[in-house]
Amino acid sequence: MSYQTTFTSESVCAGHPDKMCDQISDAILDSVLTKNPHGRVAVETLVTKNQVVIAGEVTANHQVDYQKIARDQIIKLGYTNPKCNFTDKAKINVFVQEQSPEIAQGVDQQGAGDQGIMFGYACSETDSLMPLPITLAHQLAAAIDKAREKERLSYLRPDGKTQVTVAYENGKPKEVVEVVLAVPHEESINLETVKNDVYQKIVTPVLEKHQFSIPKEKVLINGTGVWHVGGPSSDTGVTGRKIVVDTYGGYARVGGGAFSGKDPSKVDRSGAYAARYIAKNIVAHGLAEKAEVRLAYCIGQPKPLMQEVETFGAARKKNSVITDFVRQLIDTSVSGIIESLDLRKPIYLPTAAYGHFGRDGFSWEKIADM
Repeated sequence: MSYQTTFTSESVCAGHPDKMCDQISDAILDSVLTKNPHGRVAVETLVTKNQVVIAGEVTANHQVDYQKIARDQIIKLGYTNPKCNFTDKAKINVFVQEQSPEIAQGVDQQGAGDQGIMFGYACSETDSLMPLPITLAHQLAAAIDKAREKERLSYLRPDGKTQVTVAYENGKPKEVVEVVLAVPHEESINLETVKNDVYQKIVTPVLEKHQFSIPKEKVLINGTGVWHVGGPSSDTGVTGRKIVVDTYGGYARVGGGAFSGKDPSKVDRSGAYAARYIAKNIVAHGLAEKAEVRLAYCIGQPKPLMQEVETFGAARKKNSVITDFVRQLIDTSVSGIIESLDLRKPIYLPTAAYGHFGRDGFSWEKIADM
């Protein structure tokens, strides 16, 4: 007897206010790590109407030009039109201090920079070993941005959101049943033109890559009817507010901390990357069809207090085989993760849009040669 369910995940474009904040925070992190691989960074960004606030703790051996970094990201993301009420001319307020010496003491001894729980997940639904709904949502968001940047749809403005609902039969993706998109655009372009263009040039090509299709009437674009002004003047953004988008689209459990703006001594980030690395390799090496990895750390302590693997009844090997595999794969102490995944490099800005997982080019996405 077959059974059907549906699952929905969302993503956002790179110009979404929250993602803008993630990218500014990670651009600051990369700037520090470029000159000081052992620098300490915990930076939050807030954006609103023609205002940027950068706050946090940075310990580096050089001066960081926070304002230039922020303005460069704002320009890169396309906020140059005064009609958006937010451009690179926005006022930028910087409130940054050095890391607390009490926290630094534990980190200096190769302990975790904070307590926390992290989850990693992988499944066999896609080539990237990610759930299909979040994969499609990310790829649609990236396609919207690319259509604007390459001027295939030059009337689009920065910002945007995507949402995809997938129907499953007996736990396997069967069809895409609904797509919801929000895209701001110039006032001179009518909504029907936007709908036709986005369906033909964005939705259809992305779904076809995965051998899916959807009729136009199942695609909802700009549900309120009109969206001309997006960005921070319409919706205040804050670093770390899109952690479900950043991970698995709600398909797997989510840990307690966000990623962007944090150096790898913060296990919120490095522990989540290690958990994904473990889960992906379990599935890639045929030990299970799906896997969730659970880690927990205590501030100042180097090794995890919890390290568990859940395969949801989809294991292909005994638990003892999976446990031995994980032990050989990576040392999950804080220093072991940082060294194994080579996390002290300025690699983080590209993670801050379209998800931290499921894309090539990151060490935690590599399949180990075991």
